[in-house]
Amino acid sequence: MFYRPQDGHGLPHNPFNAIVTPRPIGWIATRGADGRDNLAPYSFFNAVAYEPPQVMFASTSAKPDRDGTKDSVANIRDTGVFCVNIVEFAMKDVMNKTSGPWDREVDEFELAEIEKAECDTIACARVAQAPANLECKLTQIVQLPGAANFAVFGEVTGVHLRDDCLNDGEFDVLSFNPLTRMGYRDYSVIREKFSLQRPGE
Repeated sequence: MFYRPQDGHGLPHNPFNAIVTPRPIGWIATRGADGRDNLAPYSFFNAVAYEPPQVMFASTSAKPDRDGTKDSVANIRDTGVFCVNIVEFAMKDVMNKTSGPWDREVDEFELAEIEKAECDTIACARVAQAPANLECKLTQIVQLPGAANFAVFGEVTGVHLRDDCLNDGEFDVLSFNPLTRMGYRDYSVIREKFSLQRPGE
């Protein structure tokens, strides 16, 4: 099968998200200029640089009350900071609850009964029990082709690691099993890993 996206795929559902899998989930915490906290998951998310450490996520639709984007991007435009919370399998249901199209006044921490803590380097809340949190200051927002596509880049200014996720000096993902996003309504979970040596090592 071959198709050009501009012509349509002819399938019952768009296969694009199922092709680019698995994708890590960035559970993005922001705080509005009015002081309200917001929490929402994004599966177009990844790390993009080591020195200094940097991450990105992309928002791909809009809410009618947010001037062409979503709460997360609107808040980051206003405040210049955000926090990425890593999602473990045990948090799948509360993470999913925060993905709803809630009004901008809704605090998803409270809605899903998620314990929050204050960040150390930025004025933002974080998921207190997440395996890791990345406190970020905005470096740039890039508008991508399409009506409401924005890529948000941030430099990591603070890192929280949950103590039980450290094993012999390494951050052990098998201690908490990261949740990943697939296509359609599907998710997966990391339960095993293996190592490869690069040529010349």
